[in-house]
Amino acid sequence: MAKKDTAAQAADETKKDQPPLTAREEWSDFFRTALIAVALALVIRTFLFEPFNIPSGSMKPTLLIGDYLFVNKPAYGYSRHSFPFSGVPIEGRVWAKPPQRGDVIVFKLPSDKRVDYIKRVVALPGETVQVRKGRLYINGEIVPRESIGLTRVTEGGYSSVMTEYIETLPGGVTHHIYEEDDSRMLDDTPLYTVPEGHYFAMGDNRDNSQDSRVPDLVGFIPYENIVGRADFLFFSTNGTASLGEVWKWPWTIRYKRLFMDVDPERSGA
Repeated sequence: MAKKDTAAQAADETKKDQPPLTAREEWSDFFRTALIAVALALVIRTFLFEPFNIPSGSMKPTLLIGDYLFVNKPAYGYSRHSFPFSGVPIEGRVWAKPPQRGDVIVFKLPSDKRVDYIKRVVALPGETVQVRKGRLYINGEIVPRESIGLTRVTEGGYSSVMTEYIETLPGGVTHHIYEEDDSRMLDDTPLYTVPEGHYFAMGDNRDNSQDSRVPDLVGFIPYENIVGRADFLFFSTNGTASLGEVWKWPWTIRYKRLFMDVDPERSGA
């Protein structure tokens, strides 16, 4: 015990003997720590998880305006669009793993690669897809859905009554969708054949989503354009507060949505 006390006293004496840091040294330590923190954040954002916030209601009821989620970068490997400003000259993808049907993906908009979009993969390369009177057909087969009732949806001051369905994609993946009615502009489409190396994606809010049914804007999504898979929410507000408006959090946070899986069926996948 006496030896420990002596060692502690010696350490204290050594600290006392050291001169205090100068202002310049303190600022140097601060900037070094800040640079390390920024570098670590960039590595995580580039190679592991990138934050993404939901700006529109096109993915309701799965994702809501004001949701903040993490995009899983390694889920499909890396392309040049995995990196900030698409600045790394990678051809195709490295450590490539193809998306699965039903995955919610973040991708660079084919018509403007500066813009990120988020939609759900419904058809894979080589498959046919068509919407007829609001019903989704994949490879000529109607995709089954089950109505679970009406719900009132309000967005941008406009309120409407929609039917919520549970849709079951080929392979058994289930998810919820909204349909206002079956006679909207995108409720009847041509028959599309998904090219190799591309995917067909749709929003879960079927009558309020610009997706692969709009060829001039989205169309078929090149595999290279996919940034990653939307995995789980880390924050959510009712859309009237941002991450920086801390003083509004107690009244705006959707506590039940915090750390919620985007696709519960895929949790742990």
